[in-house]
Amino acid sequence: MANPSVALSAVIKELQLKVIYSPCDPENIPISRSEINRPALPLTGFFDCFEADRLQIVGITENAYLTELSEDERRSRIRTLLSKRPPALIYTHKNPIDDIVIEAAKEYEIPLLCTDENTSEFMAALIAYLNVQLAPTISIHGVLVDVFGEGVLIMGESGIGKSEAALELIKRGHRLVSDDVVEISRVSDVTLVGTAPDITRHFIELRGIGIIDVKTLFGVESVKNTQSIDLVIKLEEWNKDKEYDRLGLEEEYIELLGNKVVCHSLPIRPGRNLAIIVETAAVNHRQKKMGYNAAQELYKRVQENLSKKREG
Repeated sequence: MANPSVALSAVIKELQLKVIYSPCDPENIPISRSEINRPALPLTGFFDCFEADRLQIVGITENAYLTELSEDERRSRIRTLLSKRPPALIYTHKNPIDDIVIEAAKEYEIPLLCTDENTSEFMAALIAYLNVQLAPTISIHGVLVDVFGEGVLIMGESGIGKSEAALELIKRGHRLVSDDVVEISRVSDVTLVGTAPDITRHFIELRGIGIIDVKTLFGVESVKNTQSIDLVIKLEEWNKDKEYDRLGLEEEYIELLGNKVVCHSLPIRPGRNLAIIVETAAVNHRQKKMGYNAAQELYKRVQENLSKKREG
C-alpha cells in the first residue's frame, strides 16, 4: 500500500488559506503527515526531535516571541527554521507577517500561508482534515448503505443480490453511499469511513436493467457521500449443512485495515426479505451499543427460570 499524500492546494482550498508565497503550484506540493507542529522551541534554537516534514503553525505565542528579538536574531531564527525544509509555514490569528519571514520563505522556497482563524480552532480543523485525507485506504467489493444512521457494509459474491437489497433499502428511506466498490479509510483505531469512487458515486448496477442514477431517481435525500462503517453483513448461498448462529450471544468480527467490525452472515433463500433483515440488524446493533442485548436478556430469563424450577 503506497503512502498516501494530499496536495497542498487541497489543504488551502479546504481550510480557506491565503497564499502569501509559493515557489510553485501548490498542486505539486505533497503533504504526507497528518501531525502538525508549532515551532516554539525550534525558534529558540532547540531542534532536537524536530520533525521537518510536518506543517509548521505560527500562532500568537511564536509571533510574540519573534517580535521580542532583534532584527538580526529574528532573521537568524527564521532562516534556521526554514532551512530544515518544512512543507509549509502557516500564520494564524491575523498575525502580521514580517518581511524577514517572506524573504526567508523565498530564499528557501517554502510556501507561506495565513488564516484569520485562531490557532486552536484552525489546528483542530487541519488535523481532522489531514487524518481523513491521509488515512490508510483499501477498495473492496460491496455496497455501503446508511441505515438509521448505522453504516452497513453489505458483502458477498457477485450476483448474490447486494445491489437489489440496497435498492429496496433506498425505497424504504435509507441512503446509498456506494455500490459495487467501496473505498474504506482507517481514520482512527476505532473508526472506518467508507465512500464511493468519484466515477461511480450515486450509481447502482442492476442486472437485466443496467445502470441507474439513485440521486436522480429518488432525490438527494437518498444518497450520502461518506459514512462510518459500523456493521458488516455477508450474504451467502444457503447451505443446509452449515450451522448458522440463531441466538447471537457472541459477536463475530471481520478485520478491515486492522480494525474489527461486527459481522453477520446471512444465508440467502427464496422469500427472505433482505431489506427488512438488514434494517433489523442495524437497529439491533445500535441497541447493543446502547447497552441492551436481546440474546443476553433471553439467556438471563432462561437461567432465572431454570433456577426457580430447581428451587421448587
